[in-house]
Amino acid sequence: MGGFFGAVKKSACIADVFYGTDYNSHLGTKRGGMATYAKEKGFMRSIHNLESSYFRTKFEDELSEFKGNAGIGIISDTDPQPIVINSRIGKFAIVTVAKINNIKELEEDLLTQNQHFSEMSLNVTNQTELVALLITQGKDFVDGIEQVFNSIKGSCSMLLLTENGIIAARDKWGRTPIIVGKNDDGYAVTSESSSLPNLGYQIERYIGPGEIIRIHEDRIEQLRKPNEKMQICSFLWVYYGFPTSNYENINVEYVRNKIGEKVAENDDVEIDAACGIPDSGVGMALGYAEEKRVPYLRSISKYTPTWPRSFMPSNQEMRSLVAKMKLIPNNSILKGKRFVFCDDSIVRGTQLRDNVKMLYEGGAKEVHVRISCPPLIYGCPFVGFTRQKSPMELLTRRIIKEFEGDENKNLEKYTTTGTPEYNALVEKIREHFQIDSLKFNTIENLIEAIGLPKCKVCTHCFDGSSCF
Repeated sequence: MGGFFGAVKKSACIADVFYGTDYNSHLGTKRGGMATYAKEKGFMRSIHNLESSYFRTKFEDELSEFKGNAGIGIISDTDPQPIVINSRIGKFAIVTVAKINNIKELEEDLLTQNQHFSEMSLNVTNQTELVALLITQGKDFVDGIEQVFNSIKGSCSMLLLTENGIIAARDKWGRTPIIVGKNDDGYAVTSESSSLPNLGYQIERYIGPGEIIRIHEDRIEQLRKPNEKMQICSFLWVYYGFPTSNYENINVEYVRNKIGEKVAENDDVEIDAACGIPDSGVGMALGYAEEKRVPYLRSISKYTPTWPRSFMPSNQEMRSLVAKMKLIPNNSILKGKRFVFCDDSIVRGTQLRDNVKMLYEGGAKEVHVRISCPPLIYGCPFVGFTRQKSPMELLTRRIIKEFEGDENKNLEKYTTTGTPEYNALVEKIREHFQIDSLKFNTIENLIEAIGLPKCKVCTHCFDGSSCF
């Protein structure tokens, strides 16, 4: 996926952009970038690969080279960013959080208009540059961003650092969030509200779907009103969101606690304790333990000194090893006890398989797994959450193919809680992991925990639903 941060201040913005961007590091692992603007120096930009290190270590030695009171930063799981453009509508630097499914068609259209692409990564067009070129086709920045909204298939939120402040534009359907913060010295804008408090910002407002604003050091200017319809991704609360972050004024940890409570309400399993699989399963497990009136015991911990975030090598064998290295069981607590373990989701199943094996080997008497979302049946065409290239990478689809001979057959029945097909799927997954019991959350409980109307939340990966 990815996350960004920008600031426009009366004083120098460099420290805020540096630390604010770093607070988005849990959203991506590939590349990081920063750009600033100063009247006397113009635009300054730097991009680094993060696959073997961290954002902070890559940029802290060159901070003195950045100047100005306006800047943007990005943690990207896709292309090198920011891109700096000089065009007839003005000079600007741009960062995006995007997934563009029709990039080849758009690329061909632009090439036939005598446009060219200079930024390539592994022989693939840089999608942020493509977005920038689409913007420059408009009569001004707002018209150009509208062209992006109307041209792409997928999603795109962006920040544009201009010679006159920062333009922030949220995805047309609001699939990814943008939050604005304010302090006495200016404004900040970010993907994660957790970037704001330690830098002295208070949440000022949440940008709406398709809304475009320009941020100055002393005011916010609305350039395009928000759309009424929204499809914010439910998986932000399930997995990707940092616990202290808010989206649509709804806190991530609060939602995870509510999910745990809802799952525990209808769970008659007899256990001695609950535990969350770090990190995103912890909030759910705390809610589960509270509702179930059992202790929360930290029988598995994440080793953070060398694995502080989701660094994942491209090699599958190494990915499996890294996933195993990050989590360490506490056998003294596990031994002889019946546990419910809460986790965010099951995608391929590799990591949970290794975790379950580790828990039994650590002495757990019983292992019961509770998942905070419904089974993942569909790949996401809207947000770049995973590197998944085919639905067959999903454990559920492989099981459906085993049952039906066709991974696409009777999907509606498998996505509906309580049907014979759904029950058979869950039981097969339980057998796959050799655990004592397995239950998934329902879409109804998930939506209730989030607290937004179902029509405003995207649940495509669970039920195949799409836009209006």
